[in-house]
Amino acid sequence: MIIEPRMRGFICLTSHPKGCEQNVINQIEYIKSKGKINGPKNVLVIGASTGFGLASRITSAFGSNAATIGVFFEKPPQEGKTASPGWYNSVAFQEQAKKAGIYAKSINGDAFSDEVKNKAIEIIKTDLGKIDLVIYSLASPVRMHPNTGVLHRSVLKPIGQSFTNKTVDFHTGVVSDITIEPCTDEDIKNTVAVMGGEDWEMWIDALIKADVLSEKAMTVAYSYIGPSLTEAVYRKGTIGMAKDHLEATAFKITEKLNYTKGTAFVSVNKALVTQASSAIPVIPLYISLLYKTMKEKGIHEGCIEQIQRLYSERLYTNKEIPTDDKGRIRIDDWEMRADIQEKVSELWKKATTETLPELGDLKGYKSDFLNLFGFGFEEVDYLLDVNENTVIEELV
Repeated sequence: MIIEPRMRGFICLTSHPKGCEQNVINQIEYIKSKGKINGPKNVLVIGASTGFGLASRITSAFGSNAATIGVFFEKPPQEGKTASPGWYNSVAFQEQAKKAGIYAKSINGDAFSDEVKNKAIEIIKTDLGKIDLVIYSLASPVRMHPNTGVLHRSVLKPIGQSFTNKTVDFHTGVVSDITIEPCTDEDIKNTVAVMGGEDWEMWIDALIKADVLSEKAMTVAYSYIGPSLTEAVYRKGTIGMAKDHLEATAFKITEKLNYTKGTAFVSVNKALVTQASSAIPVIPLYISLLYKTMKEKGIHEGCIEQIQRLYSERLYTNKEIPTDDKGRIRIDDWEMRADIQEKVSELWKKATTETLPELGDLKGYKSDFLNLFGFGFEEVDYLLDVNENTVIEELV
């Protein structure tokens, strides 16, 4: 079939197998161009099919020649209907790993469930013995709790009072004001249940019990802080409460890993275009202005550049890993530089529908959004008929 992007609001309903393949190949080539990292050997990536999780899997495999097990929850293709982009990303990753002679197996299922945890442990025991790095990069809006059977849904709302500020519809470029009503206490509990650290800790507990973590094993989860512009709806809102919980969980996990001299870290990463961030009011306008500013300074990064820098300049340097006063790794350091934030704040005040094309990088935002679904790559001929029915090799 010939596949074109079909939009519904902030979601693309289609994805392109060849475009997703090109996206993965581009990231692999970037990692290869940066040279070898003396990094992990056996890696479990929870949330391995898109964004920072995919970048972590690629960096582990093609930067350190690591064996990887990837866990994700993706929609496979049906006749005449495309799969989710993470499915095609994983197809491409497996093919490239096989060509390079690098071990890789994948699990498609609910990472919150005991079943998937047990399946991952079974593969580790059978194939790898022990693992030395666990990446936790889930971005699900819902979680079925494995113990209670309760379905929790996260929400993005401010706490205590309504929030009004500017946002942009990145499809049309229209800048407008938006008001978000405050959350309830139940909203906070549900959001923490989905996006906090409980499931990360449950994964580590299961791995410890199964004795599949090597000495000095490390685990890293990803978080975001962001600027004062977005904090009312993000860091001081419901999601911020979940991120606080995630970051506190790192200390609990580190205590549990004492027996292996292991450590848990939260890495605070840069704002990037993702399926999730595109649906968050205020964030697309902020990212558009941020991209423009960081590109002008020559310090813009996407997922793969961020994770390569995390591995090569933070996690695997044979030096003590630098953290902030709350024990977090700050790979958002370039985004949060004073000169960058001052410039973005100045542009924010001037941003309107008329001025944004000049002040921001909406074109770059749209391009990155389309790339998430495999569209917009110059190397791909989108007029060609492609097979949407692809299979992930080594899918367990």
